[in-house]
Amino acid sequence: MNLEKLTRIGCIALGVLGLIFLAIVFASGDDSIKMAAASGNYGVITPIILLSQITLLIAVIVTLIFSLRAIAKDKSKMKNALKSAGLFLIVVVVAFVLSSGVETPMRDGKVLSAMGSRLVGTGIRVFFILSVIAVGLMVFPGTKKIFKK
Repeated sequence: MNLEKLTRIGCIALGVLGLIFLAIVFASGDDSIKMAAASGNYGVITPIILLSQITLLIAVIVTLIFSLRAIAKDKSKMKNALKSAGLFLIVVVVAFVLSSGVETPMRDGKVLSAMGSRLVGTGIRVFFILSVIAVGLMVFPGTKKIFKK
């Protein structure tokens, strides 16, 4: 059996399972699902959620495997990937250095540690830095074309 045939069989199996679980949900009805959920019983919905998580996990693993295989085969792709990873790491380090952490009480009575607060700040700063870079990379070529004409 080749990879295409295995993939097709896997997709069909996941699709059939999804249809079976969907039919079970439709057969149960909205009211009974709501009543069961109110008492903490999520038995009808749980299989669909698990199937979606398994499907997502399979998709992520397959994507990573084939992407890494393609990168490993070509040295120029490997070089570009390592440059990109290094630049991303630099952005994360800069964001971490710029962040500060303060112990913060949360609503449920627990306390967010100073390091946890600093990591949250780092994530927010990484998002903003990458957003500014992305917008700049979209705007810069357009303005460059306008001024060339």
